[in-house]
Amino acid sequence: MKKLLLQPINRTVTVQTRTSLLDALLSSELDVPMACKGRGICATCHVHVEQGHDRLSPKTERECRSLAIITSANENSRLSCQARILGEGVVVRLPEGMYLERVEDLLDLVGTRAEVDILHPINGSVLIPKGKVIIRSRIEELKRLNVEMEQLTLTRE
Repeated sequence: MKKLLLQPINRTVTVQTRTSLLDALLSSELDVPMACKGRGICATCHVHVEQGHDRLSPKTERECRSLAIITSANENSRLSCQARILGEGVVVRLPEGMYLERVEDLLDLVGTRAEVDILHPINGSVLIPKGKVIIRSRIEELKRLNVEMEQLTLTRE
């Protein structure tokens, strides 16, 4: 069993060796959209590893390709679906904001202010900044995201 620290929520999770970071997040009752269903081709499970890089499985080629297009990625970035916990003392920082999984999920929020940044599922860019009013015309512009996610999933399988 290995311990993993999740920041900024300051929660310690105990998991079995070789558990993916994604499974650790899900076991902590964190809502991770998994737009690509854990295949390493979207940004929705992107995390930053603050400590213990060497205690995770190496990055896969697929993960490197996906991280290359994520706008908020840096040298500490990992896709939680691809990284497996091998040793003790991994510290992971969860991204701030909410990944948009389906544009239709925003329809009920039209006219309200975004409580957190709403993020693009493929590249992690901010689609609607925290505090901005969610307007119907912006949602219409974003409807192509559903098609983009379907196409991305089909082309990378």
